[in-house]
Amino acid sequence: MIGMMWFIHASQRVIRHAIVLSLSLGLFMSAWGAGGSQALGPAALRAKHLALGPQLASNQFQGPLYLASTESAQQLEGDVYALVKHPFGTVSAELSDPRHWCDVLILHLNIKFCRARLAGGGTQLDVRIGRKHDRPLVEASTVLFSYRTAAVEPEYLAIELDAADGPLDTHDYKILLEAVPIAQGQSFIHMRYSFAYGRAGRVAMQLYLATLGRGKVGFTPTAAASPGEPPALIGGVRGVVERNTMRYYLAIESYLDALAVPPPQRFEKGLEGWFAATQKYTRQLYEVDRAAYLDMKRKEYLRQQTAP
Repeated sequence: MIGMMWFIHASQRVIRHAIVLSLSLGLFMSAWGAGGSQALGPAALRAKHLALGPQLASNQFQGPLYLASTESAQQLEGDVYALVKHPFGTVSAELSDPRHWCDVLILHLNIKFCRARLAGGGTQLDVRIGRKHDRPLVEASTVLFSYRTAAVEPEYLAIELDAADGPLDTHDYKILLEAVPIAQGQSFIHMRYSFAYGRAGRVAMQLYLATLGRGKVGFTPTAAASPGEPPALIGGVRGVVERNTMRYYLAIESYLDALAVPPPQRFEKGLEGWFAATQKYTRQLYEVDRAAYLDMKRKEYLRQQTAP
């Protein structure tokens, strides 16, 4: 959903009329079941690593990564499972600090601002979502994520980010990350991205898929059109979720990879890493060229660091 926000901002008049129409129908999708966002836990995550062995060894990503998405009347989510070449101690220390999550999220094309702050006895991430181009922050939409460290153990990490409300009748945004150590100084990561939306959000999504989102695909192969042809790739809402799930995962991976350089150089390395990683999947993830992305993100990062 966040991946289509640039379209929503560009089509405000059309969508406002669609929202008025859809709200008059009084129909909304059900909220998600409580089990949809829960972490697997250390034992189940280790079992998942073993079960996914063949898929991690050979896949369309040409690396130890597996992506899946699901859609139903109650649930829409994307999951990434990946083996990363970073010690668990590093992964846990970095991703259990909410301030570092803002350094992760700002790498995403549509995240325009992120600030960690104390709120109601806990930690909140003030996240602004906008178009893929450089625009004033006032044009971005606000999503307030509650940050929770569900588990920080010697051999298990679980972090949960939850936002009750978002723009255009979207709700129940969730980002879950959990990790366990693997042999040879590596870590196995599970990241889940999910959201729900009401009738207004459904109409906005349909408008996007019928216009600027037409022809865009995700990563999951579907049945071939005829014998001998390569399989088609999933489109529609699942395609949207898979693209955004991958963007968030690549932000996490790029942030961790950037730790190899001195702190003053890490943001630039993270930017370069994220853009280069997305270019491995140009059919799904290409939106702007490298120069435009780097220029925009440098401005947004400066604003994130200096805003009162």
